[in-house]
Amino acid sequence: MSKILAVFGATGIQGGSVIKAILADPVLSKEYTIRGITRDVTKPSAKDLADQGVQLVSADMNSVETARPAVEGAHSVFLVTNYWEKCDHELEVSQGKAVADAAKAAGVKHLIFSSLINVTEASKGVLPNVVHFDSKAAIEQYIRDIGVPATFFQPGCYMSNYFDSFRKNDDGSYTHALPVDGDKAQFPLIDAAGDTGLFVKAALKESTPSGKRILGATEYMSPRQIVADFTAATGKKASFVEVPREVFKTFFPPSVAQELLENVLLLQDPGYYAGADLSPSLALLDRKPTTWKAFAEANKSKWE
Repeated sequence: MSKILAVFGATGIQGGSVIKAILADPVLSKEYTIRGITRDVTKPSAKDLADQGVQLVSADMNSVETARPAVEGAHSVFLVTNYWEKCDHELEVSQGKAVADAAKAAGVKHLIFSSLINVTEASKGVLPNVVHFDSKAAIEQYIRDIGVPATFFQPGCYMSNYFDSFRKNDDGSYTHALPVDGDKAQFPLIDAAGDTGLFVKAALKESTPSGKRILGATEYMSPRQIVADFTAATGKKASFVEVPREVFKTFFPPSVAQELLENVLLLQDPGYYAGADLSPSLALLDRKPTTWKAFAEANKSKWE
């Protein structure tokens, strides 16, 4: 009898990638039955999963009781939380803790949590407002504290974010404007929809969960490298421009401007992963993840 893998955010970017990767893997697809967790099992994207043999369960993360149907009887769980849905730090942390408590009560053998570093600590208090990182770090610490067997997947910067962050000029060229040095800042990029599952598969193949962190990124790239590869892949002219911090903040709603500013400053110092090497994580994979150049070429129509 196959083991149950419960996947939160089954119709989202990360959860959807995990499901796709497991279904396509000749070994893991036999080892695991996938339970897709979503609030609405009737929406088209959920029905598409059901057609592929995914068992759908309606559950949410607002309490241990409402999370229990998602994890009851599951061997492994992939958990992703969504700060940006409500932009509420306390809510995200409480939801993560609720699932962790439910997983412990259910005897889950392996909880894989989509986490991030604690930026306030890593920056020694210089960047105290990157809340969507710090809330995930708080959930990770809670999972460690209560003793649920776990692995922590830390996704890098989504390549798909560049569909919006490259600004198109009147002449058809693009500008990448950031408040950091174009050579010193380092962006760890990931094709989140395509490769999250690749990294999570590596976690599932760990015989004994040991609290390992798996860094989900293909490579570190500077803004100038990103722009150069974009032009090489798409044929579209692009340039990097360093802008003042206050100018950068005007690109966003005031409610999130400071957080997003500090998020970018993190990429120059102390670093998205606080300087950690990607090599040990990449060595766990059964294929090379998607490069930025390949992603840009495959999606060049997005920048028309």
